[in-house]
Amino acid sequence: MIEVYAALMLHEAKKEINEENIKRVLEAAGASIEDAKIKALVAALEGINIDEALKQAISIQAQPSVVGEKKEEKKEEEEEKKRAEEAVAGLSALFG
Repeated sequence: MIEVYAALMLHEAKKEINEENIKRVLEAAGASIEDAKIKALVAALEGINIDEALKQAISIQAQPSVVGEKKEEKKEEEEEKKRAEEAVAGLSALFG
């Protein structure tokens, strides 16, 4: 994960994101260097518009969770149904 942070720092500084620069950032931070992770990151970032990727990540994060909203709606519906069933049970006990 620290390799990703190094790449973001390089991007923000308008420096080329390559293996050598990432290693320099990690060395300056006193972090351990794992060549395989660095190579994989550089390969994964090849051809990626980092600014656009960050914008997409921010917009996704800003959107409310549709799944969470649906779960809440379903829970509310179940509670309403339960209350209605309890009310019917109470009425039937009165006239039972």
